[in-house]
Amino acid sequence: MANESKDLPVLGHIDSLVKEEERLYAQSELTDEDRGRLAKIKVELDQCWDLLRQRRALREFGRDPDQAKVRPPKVVENYEQ
Repeated sequence: MANESKDLPVLGHIDSLVKEEERLYAQSELTDEDRGRLAKIKVELDQCWDLLRQRRALREFGRDPDQAKVRPPKVVENYEQ
C-alpha cells in the first residue's frame, strides 16, 4: 500500500485536469483557445492514465513502478478506450 501512495501525485493531476475539463465544458460557448486546451487536456489525461496503468502493472509483477515513463502522445492516442 505504501508504494501505491506514490501514485497520488498522478491521481491528483488527473483530478485537476478533469476539473478543468468540466469547467470548460460548463461554459456556454467555447473559444478556439478553449477547444485547443480541451484537446491538450484529453492527451494529457490519456498519458496520465497510461502512466498509472504502467505503474500498477509493474507493481503487480514485483517490479519497480518508478520505471514507468510518460509515453508520447502519438503512442497513447492510438490506444482503444
